[in-house]
Amino acid sequence: MFETMSLHHPPETATLHRALWAGRIMSAVVVAALVADGAVQLFAPSQIASMLRETGFAMDLTRVVSPIILACALLYAVPATAVLGAILVTGFLGGAICAHVRIGELGSPPEIVALLLGAMTWGGLYLRDPRIRVLLPLNR
Repeated sequence: MFETMSLHHPPETATLHRALWAGRIMSAVVVAALVADGAVQLFAPSQIASMLRETGFAMDLTRVVSPIILACALLYAVPATAVLGAILVTGFLGGAICAHVRIGELGSPPEIVALLLGAMTWGGLYLRDPRIRVLLPLNR
């Protein structure tokens, strides 16, 4: 009888455990950043008034955008809705990047932060959710 050699060995338990915690930490950073942004917009919109003026958004929009940001953070934080949350967070961050590109701030710090948060959103989800690793396998 012939035995086949598997070229793909399942990762060790310790590696999976480290990846899970790295994903949780990355996801927690994303959620914390979104909650902080949403809270500032909800409770202290005057703190971001100059940035809103620069990007062409009215101050009144903070009452609309803030709950959206907080809902995205909540959906992303809950494991059962994390994929939907990641999609919504990505859309929100893409809009933030677009707003800065529109006014000629290509490569500005807020744009870079939004890009990094977007990458961390999916990176954290990839590391903490095996379903995402199945959908997007990274081969060595």
